[in-house]
Amino acid sequence: MIPWFQYTIFNIGPIGIHVWGTLVAIAFMVAAYIAERRAKAKKLDGNKVWDIAFWVFVSSMIGARLFHVVFYDFNWYLIHPWDVIDPTKPGYAIAGGLIFGALAVWIYVKVKKLDFFAYADAIAWSLPWGLGIGRIGCFLIHDHPGVLTSLPIGVRFPDGGVRHDLGLEESLLGFGIGLVFLALNRSFRNPPKGYWVGLFMLMYGVARFFLDFLRVADLRVASLTPTQWLMVPVAAAGAYLVFRRHLDKTAKMA
Repeated sequence: MIPWFQYTIFNIGPIGIHVWGTLVAIAFMVAAYIAERRAKAKKLDGNKVWDIAFWVFVSSMIGARLFHVVFYDFNWYLIHPWDVIDPTKPGYAIAGGLIFGALAVWIYVKVKKLDFFAYADAIAWSLPWGLGIGRIGCFLIHDHPGVLTSLPIGVRFPDGGVRHDLGLEESLLGFGIGLVFLALNRSFRNPPKGYWVGLFMLMYGVARFFLDFLRVADLRVASLTPTQWLMVPVAAAGAYLVFRRHLDKTAKMA
């Protein structure tokens, strides 16, 4: 069991720095660096990865906010519309960030006439580590409490209950996916284009679908959260990218 502690703001002199925002910024920088290194290893232009990272950061933050506004807390923002553009207000959904971030990558590579899946695979290598670091911020502010648990990974909340903390568990998920990538990279040297982005979509989509059952504060639509509904096609598309070489061979044989 993990004892309760919470860090939302730390001070540097008279300036208050938000813990969550700081860790999200660090996550983006680390992820961009990893993506650049991966791109260079695959003979791609590392400078273009940094360009992509900038547009992904902007678009994913907008997408994360809009997804939360539309699918999780629409009534609040209907009454307080200016809160939508207030970056100090909580309310960002990673599902929207992934959608808008992917859209930014697609638009950029199309405009620059680059190989979409080549760059998407390089960026996919950075996503698990960005997720792992960014979700530490969610854990430190405890904005995703879960159901009661007796597992050692549970956090004792101020009400005395030991609960799943989805920020912590998604952080561990991110680092876990990153380690799987490293292990597979040693034995699978020449996967088809789209394999790594597909693998992330598959692993994250399936894991996030089941993790959301542990949440206690999220809106439900037909017993599922909005993110769970999105994760179904995300995981399916990821499975296709991972196994399409075998699926194509099967289709040709049929």
